[in-house]
Amino acid sequence: MTATQGHPLATLRASDAKTIASVSAAHFVSHVYILILPPLFEIIREDYQVSYTELGLALVAFNVLTLVFQTPAGFLVDHIGARVVLIAGLLLGTAAVALAGLIDSFWVFVAMFALAGLGNAVYHPADYSILSDRVTSERAGHAFSIHTFAGMLGGAVTPGLLLFLYGYVGWRGAFMATALLGVAVALVLMLQRDAPKRSEHHHGDATRARADQTSLGLLLSPAIMLNFAYFALFAFAHAGLMTYAVVALAAAHGTPLAAANLALSGFLFLNAGGVLLGGLLLGRIGPGRITMISVVVFAAAAATLGLPGLGILGQVVAMSVAGLASGIAMPSRDMMVREVTPPGSFGKVFGFVTTGFSIAGILVPLCYGPLMDEGYPVTVFLVIAGASLLSLTTIAGVQRQRPAAKIK
Repeated sequence: MTATQGHPLATLRASDAKTIASVSAAHFVSHVYILILPPLFEIIREDYQVSYTELGLALVAFNVLTLVFQTPAGFLVDHIGARVVLIAGLLLGTAAVALAGLIDSFWVFVAMFALAGLGNAVYHPADYSILSDRVTSERAGHAFSIHTFAGMLGGAVTPGLLLFLYGYVGWRGAFMATALLGVAVALVLMLQRDAPKRSEHHHGDATRARADQTSLGLLLSPAIMLNFAYFALFAFAHAGLMTYAVVALAAAHGTPLAAANLALSGFLFLNAGGVLLGGLLLGRIGPGRITMISVVVFAAAAATLGLPGLGILGQVVAMSVAGLASGIAMPSRDMMVREVTPPGSFGKVFGFVTTGFSIAGILVPLCYGPLMDEGYPVTVFLVIAGASLLSLTTIAGVQRQRPAAKIK
């Protein structure tokens, strides 16, 4: 291709690069805000003199607001434009994080996490709308992989960043300093002009009408519901390890805070690298097989963390292996959804199944928090392993449903 819609190739490449970079930067920030509490969980809990379950209410509030408003955010994206909604979400999350650190009140802290959850609701619909509409078709796969990797990388750098800032300005200062990331990316998006829409991404009205007529039946079909169940179950395991590993390692094995956060960083960095490796493996191994192998490895690594005498090095290795396995599964997870989705319906189906993330986010503190409060940190790791193994049944079900899911 030498030109699209009258735009020279060099212009298209530059425009695509700017769009991918800015949207990926926003995704990076979103994952920093998602992971802002876990590295400092114990410190903030002691500061407010609350239980693990009570502090977990902040995470519940975050995920409830994301769950409730993600679909409405998608309609808003279609109505007023993705870039405006994305900037608003960034600034809302930024204000919430800053105020959570600035105001000395536990219930304001919880309320600010709820506000941050509202801001978080815009990212999936806005990001994917921009990438779909503003990036040329031959670069779409590249754009989506960079977007996912940027989010994982944002989560990976968060523990080290938060602990570094905490050492200089305390946890409140760390929150306020981290909020500046959102301001910076929002300013970039404000100053950046929209790239031209790529006409090859638009579906005809007749195609959209047929998809809309069967939306409810499609979302409630066995194949899609099994995918939804997998997203929820494995997210429950993944988010449980990501959120409670630091405090569970400390309680179960006396692991120092710095060492436990090193293990979490290993999990998050290998998770990001696993996303790229998982994309390469897709060309050689089927998505169902990759996902099942990855889930088994993840479960084994999580269960290993509960063993006595593992040592700090063993904990770092086990967490890193769990992160790598989880990351490898992500591209295959998305491909399993694509394989059972009719053309023109991937957006609504992916939007539906990813609500499993928010449901898991609500359940995680309600399950793992009481286990920590009652003094069962090893059980945390066993529940994580059990939930991930349970998700294998949904993967097997999806594979059986594949022939029935083809469009008639």
